[in-house]
Amino acid sequence: MEPAKIAENMARVYRQNPKVESVWIGGSVSRGWNDGFSDIELFLVWKSEPADADRMEPIQAVQGEILDYHAYEDEEWSESYMAFGVKMELSHFLTATVEKVIREVTVNHSANLDHQCLASSISSGICLEGEEVFSKLKNGLTPYPAGLKKAMMEENLDFGNRWRNRQALADRQDWLMLHEVFVTVQKKVMAILFALNESYVHHPAFKWQRKSLDEMAVKPADAAERLEQVFLEHPSYGLAILEEFLDEFFGIVRMHHPVLSFDQKLESSMAVRPQKKTGE
Repeated sequence: MEPAKIAENMARVYRQNPKVESVWIGGSVSRGWNDGFSDIELFLVWKSEPADADRMEPIQAVQGEILDYHAYEDEEWSESYMAFGVKMELSHFLTATVEKVIREVTVNHSANLDHQCLASSISSGICLEGEEVFSKLKNGLTPYPAGLKKAMMEENLDFGNRWRNRQALADRQDWLMLHEVFVTVQKKVMAILFALNESYVHHPAFKWQRKSLDEMAVKPADAAERLEQVFLEHPSYGLAILEEFLDEFFGIVRMHHPVLSFDQKLESSMAVRPQKKTGE
C-alpha cells in the first residue's frame, strides 16, 4: 500500500475521536521526497488533552506494534509504531498550542527551529481530515514574515570563534574539529537560505539538504554540489571550497538586504585568526 493511502486510512481512524480537530501528513511523504527508508509522519491537533486511551485505541484498531511511546513533554505527545509494514510517527498537539507557536513565529519572529519545524509541517503538509481547522492554521503562516527573515539572519550570520580559527585547524591537521566546524557553518548557511527563500525550516538538522537546496531560487550557483564537496574532498581543499562558496553567499545576502546592517557580522564571519610570526 502506498504511504499516502496508509496515511489516509489512519487519519480516518483518528478522526473517529470527536476530540481530534485535524490530521495532516508532513515530512518527506507530504513533499514527495519519500523513499524506501521513509516513515509516515502524522500530525494531530486536539480540542482537549488526549488520554492514553485516545492514543492507544487507533493503534490497537490496526494491530500496530508500538516502538516508542512518550508522555506529554514540551507541549507535545508523541509515539511511533509499525502498521501496514511501515513505521508511523505521530505528533499530537492541542490546537491552542499550535496557534501559539504560529504567533511565536509570525508575530514574535522566533528563530527557534522547533517552532519553525512545526510551522513547516503545516505550510507543506497535506490535510487528511479537518480541512477547516487546518486551513486556518496554514493561512496564519502566510505571508512569510519579514521580521522572521531578519531574525534568522541575525541569529546565524556569526559563525563563531572556531570558524575564525579554521586555518589553524587545517594547518594542524585537526580534521575532527575542522569537520565539526564545517557542519556548524553549513547549518547556519542553510538556516539563512531558508529565510532568504521565505521558507520555514523543516528539520532542525537540515535533513534532505540536497532536495531542500534544489527547491530554492535564491542561492549560490551549484549550491548542493559545492556544499557536498566540502566533505568529500581533502579537508584543506574542502575548506577552500567552503570559503569560495561563502564569498558568493555573502554577496547574495547583501544583494537581497542592502538596507540591513549586517556588515560587522559578515566581516567577522570571514575573518581568520592571525598566525604569529616566528620568534614572537
